[in-house]
Amino acid sequence: MKELLKTIAQGLVEDPGAVVVEEDAPAEDGTVVYHLHVAADDMGRVIGKQGRIAKAMRTVMRAAATRRDVKVAVEID
Repeated sequence: MKELLKTIAQGLVEDPGAVVVEEDAPAEDGTVVYHLHVAADDMGRVIGKQGRIAKAMRTVMRAAATRRDVKVAVEID
């Protein structure tokens, strides 16, 4: 899951080397939170107009997690 998020983000940004994904331990309800860090100049590319790209990334991650019976959340820092 972590690699999927990193691959998606690296395809969007100008500086793929600055993409870092951190994974939190599962919460009480089993949700795993992924924190996506990108360069400051690439933040707009990852979020997109009105958050559309960020929403699409979260949707893809939720779909992949559903196939593995896991709950995920993505936070863009």
